[in-house]
Amino acid sequence: MEHYDLIVIGSGPAGRRAAIQAAKFGRSVLVVERGRRVGGVSVHTGTIPSKTLRETVLNLTGWRERGFYGRSYRVKQDISADDLMARLHKTLDHEVEVLEHQFARNKVDTIRGEARFVDTHVIEVLGEAGDVQAFKAARYVITVGTRPFRPDYVPFDGEFVVDSDEILELKELPRSIAVVGAGVIGVEYASIFSALDVHVTLVEPRNSMLDFLDKELVADFTHQLRDRGIALRFGAKVEKIEKHGPADCEITLEGGRCVRSNVILFAAGRMGATPSLNLDACGLEVDHRGRLRVDPVTFQTSVPHIYAAGDVIGFPSLASTSMEQGRIAACQALGEKAYDPPEYFPYGIYAVPEISTVGMTEEEIKERGIPYECGVARFRETSRGHIMGLETGMLKMIFSLKTRRLLGCHIVGEGATELVHIGQAVLNLRGTLEYFVENTFNYPTLAEAYKIAALDAWNRMPPMET
Repeated sequence: MEHYDLIVIGSGPAGRRAAIQAAKFGRSVLVVERGRRVGGVSVHTGTIPSKTLRETVLNLTGWRERGFYGRSYRVKQDISADDLMARLHKTLDHEVEVLEHQFARNKVDTIRGEARFVDTHVIEVLGEAGDVQAFKAARYVITVGTRPFRPDYVPFDGEFVVDSDEILELKELPRSIAVVGAGVIGVEYASIFSALDVHVTLVEPRNSMLDFLDKELVADFTHQLRDRGIALRFGAKVEKIEKHGPADCEITLEGGRCVRSNVILFAAGRMGATPSLNLDACGLEVDHRGRLRVDPVTFQTSVPHIYAAGDVIGFPSLASTSMEQGRIAACQALGEKAYDPPEYFPYGIYAVPEISTVGMTEEEIKERGIPYECGVARFRETSRGHIMGLETGMLKMIFSLKTRRLLGCHIVGEGATELVHIGQAVLNLRGTLEYFVENTFNYPTLAEAYKIAALDAWNRMPPMET
């Protein structure tokens, strides 16, 4: 039986960072991946594929140029599923090659197969051919990620009724699609298909969506979706989903209302990919969604030498945060110096348009009783916005009246996930309104919106005490 200092189960963002960090400490590391290639859900069915699909759609449809040339403008008139997949496969191959090279360069061993615990220190790996190998490790990091939630009442067929993994395998573009679930994944795919001029209906049992975001931001985003013709069906539970025939699906909502479409995407949550791990053998338990509980600072589970990171531990379930969680977990597991996770990190939603946020929302600031003022800038107020033909998009900043520090930064619009890092830096460095007012921003840029929003807030704030 081979013995390792650390075994990492799963090779997604958290797993790869944990493994490489441990290897840089000179420890022996094994990564177990049950997929056909390394990379996990992030590379093969989640983060990279959906973002590549989004970029392909925006390029081929000419979406970014329609502000100038009209809604009928197209770069390619007849876009097929094959057009979308060509760029996707090229991107995924590159991602896998980079990851394989990183593992090889850092002398990280990898094995393909399904891992299951035999006891607290030993796992068995079941290979594709049915062969079984046993491995022992002093420490473990579990980074198995998640899989789509697939309730029994949904007649999944992989073609017309699909989950968020199967949506990438559509053989042709539908004329209409109904998306069940207005979480991050559902909203991203709904807006991407809308950009392809597919008729979209978004179904959500709650009365709102993306509740963790600033409400003003969500209101602006919701207006943009409705303005593009996306039908929003909020506050109605799904009672039944039926497939009457090829490209003929129906959703029956509470109250009797029906939604018909060619394809149904069911994106109402994900489950921790933990059932096959045989966690009972190592003394771990999961919640109702198959997720592991960990210490929020060290990522240690209830079993001292087993750590977990990434989507399998729940919110925020971002590739970016998962990477940092994996690194910290490896450091903690091996007794090396580790930094605490940052209090504020950017949250990116790659819808059309993008949404990104960092810090506190206006609602959270009100709950804490902090006196504040907001500053808002519209992208159309910037010269760069005019050059790009932007008609929508906004940046909102919230400042403390007492300290003038930045408390939150919220952006919806083109380039939001890139722009947010300016706000992130100022927020984590405890910067104030004066940074934005007194510093020079490149002109013309969308980043100039920071100065416009800061001046908007400054105009309504009392002078700084000297």
